[in-house]
Amino acid sequence: MAPVPKMMKAIQIERTGGTEVLQYKDVLVPTPKENELLIKNEFIGVNYIDTYFRAGLYPNPKPMILGREASGTVAALGSQVPQSLGFSNGDRVVYMAVSAYAEYTTCPAEKVMKIPYDITSADACAAFLQGLTALTLVEETHKVQSGDWVLVLAATGGVGGWLCQILRAKGAKTIGTVGSEGKVNIAKEQGADVVVIDREGQGDVLKTVMERTDDQGVTAVFDGVGKDTFERSLECVARKGTVASFGNASGAVEPFLISKLSAKNAKVARPTLFNYLYTREEFKHYSAELFKLMVEKKFSVRIHDTYLLKDVARAHTDIESRKTMGKLLLKP
Repeated sequence: MAPVPKMMKAIQIERTGGTEVLQYKDVLVPTPKENELLIKNEFIGVNYIDTYFRAGLYPNPKPMILGREASGTVAALGSQVPQSLGFSNGDRVVYMAVSAYAEYTTCPAEKVMKIPYDITSADACAAFLQGLTALTLVEETHKVQSGDWVLVLAATGGVGGWLCQILRAKGAKTIGTVGSEGKVNIAKEQGADVVVIDREGQGDVLKTVMERTDDQGVTAVFDGVGKDTFERSLECVARKGTVASFGNASGAVEPFLISKLSAKNAKVARPTLFNYLYTREEFKHYSAELFKLMVEKKFSVRIHDTYLLKDVARAHTDIESRKTMGKLLLKP
């Protein structure tokens, strides 16, 4: 492998705001510390959470390099990386760690997985955070069973598309919402049994849910939209069902009276992926499950577009438009 340079390009922010705060600049290549790997990034995932950090919804010390996931190759090993993890220079890997919007990133070795030979680096990056989010939602937040009716909001979005594919593999029946006529067939291809065009939360979603479930409601709502749809999600959920609110695409959910849940003995969860992958064993288990589904079930990895790292502002504008379908990737 080529020697590691001293400087690299990265996307850094020094204050919060719109896309104008994204700076493409030269910074020092980080040195891996104890139990860390230095990874040369080949593809970098763009996720909605990145816009939360940029805008200040999630406070974080500044300056900071954005990004939560990437795929690439191992460029160097820090001291005391356990041999049991089996990493060597040149290994193709995918990971979830901070400061991924850069040519090189250091990452705890325990949060890195080797990419199977039959999965490309682009697909591994495109699938990893969103696929693992979807998988843990249906296994941990609400254990979906075959035959369950489930509502997925933004069914052609990053997590939504993975949810539809995983729910189809589990034998569930999925009602998916989309924002336009052009997304209907894509949602069906990814696994939605019923698709509702839902513009600004004003579609006939509740009516469709009740018609399809004999007025019982769905056993789970997977809601990554947030503020605009939360109250309707509570209406759509069945008795003893779960509303999983896992995103804030329309803004943060406002405070509500917990007594509202007693009408149906419903549950509300606000999960984060990293609490489901806290241990190495959990991380390995769900990563292996995701890779297995990708290979054996031939899951579709939909990539909306690949942008140069320096064009990150355009990627953020596109993802915030809520008009994208599939994963947005950056390439250093």
